[in-house]
Amino acid sequence: MSEKDEKQPRQKLVQASADRLRKMVLAREPGVQIGGLRELAAELGVGIVTVQQVARVLEHEGLLVARRGPGGGYYGARPDDAALERAFAAWLSVHGTGNHEILEMRTLLETELIAGAAASTDDALFEEVRVLVGRVEGCDTAEQRIAFEGEINNLMFRMTKRPLVELLSRVTLQHYSGMRNIPALFPGADGLRAWKNGRRRILDAILQRDEALARFEADRHRNDTLRRLRLVLAKMQY
Repeated sequence: MSEKDEKQPRQKLVQASADRLRKMVLAREPGVQIGGLRELAAELGVGIVTVQQVARVLEHEGLLVARRGPGGGYYGARPDDAALERAFAAWLSVHGTGNHEILEMRTLLETELIAGAAASTDDALFEEVRVLVGRVEGCDTAEQRIAFEGEINNLMFRMTKRPLVELLSRVTLQHYSGMRNIPALFPGADGLRAWKNGRRRILDAILQRDEALARFEADRHRNDTLRRLRLVLAKMQY
């Protein structure tokens, strides 16, 4: 048997054991002791080395915490937002996700957030939207527009309360912002005017509390953004 053939059954054993331990952890409240090294080995029917490997997997996922000393052992946990963001960001980097795909995902998620914001029932948050409308005209530099986009996103998160959409939005925005050689999608006076008009229409639709209109305006802005990206990428190929 080759070394590769030997590794495959081993990997399957670790994966299967990790699945079982993950279910055990999620079936109990966070902070509850799951067991010690030997107890888990007996429970899972595997060796101690396998338990150690499995534990490292779940610790990386934020589902397990190892404690030493009296009362030590493995305790269940839950991953926090930061851990999930780091894991997803690492996945995107490993798979070499490009600018176009990241921007497609980011704008798609933004569309959902904008439509959800229009359906909010929090009057105080709509007043914050109204303030943002008055500040669009002053966003003349790229730095001002980036900061403004961040404010819009953070406000949308509060208005929609959709944790998964928020998580994915934060990660894709962070990943896209960290990419080098990102082309300017709204260059010059015409681009600046198009960006401002798009943002005004979206914010006005939210203020009207019209979910369908907000989705329409978000989709229109998204399509314009992706069209501009395709044009820029096409020019860069020549």
